[in-house]
Amino acid sequence: MRNCPVYKACVARKNHECFIPYCPMCNKNMEINHLCYMQPLKNEWPSSDDILFVFYDFETTQDTKISKTARVHVPILVCLQQFCTACEMQDDYSQDCTRCGKREHLFFEDPVGDLLSYLIEPRPWCTRVVAIAHNAKPLTRNSY
Repeated sequence: MRNCPVYKACVARKNHECFIPYCPMCNKNMEINHLCYMQPLKNEWPSSDDILFVFYDFETTQDTKISKTARVHVPILVCLQQFCTACEMQDDYSQDCTRCGKREHLFFEDPVGDLLSYLIEPRPWCTRVVAIAHNAKPLTRNSY
């Protein structure tokens, strides 16, 4: 350990460099005001057995104008498919899983509210729900 003139304390980190701050997001010493980005996900499947994976897709209409060039996306349907580690290798989503139940769902009446309600339902076997949107991307400039 040595005394750092910047932090005025002993520094135990192996790769500490005086006058160059440590970035906890990048996990290394970086210059001040560097552009820090989210780290890429590790290419590893979670080892946990208590995760529900949900893939969903919104179908919307754009009938409502909010200006001359912009229309609002109104969700009319949400389709979702799900799997857990017990059924992840089963290709037929019409077959229910003994652990996570029905593997396909459609929500019509209140698509957004029903999807959110479904995602937060208590599941005794599950500690995390990973929800992934199909083709999630920003909308075009002229639609909101």
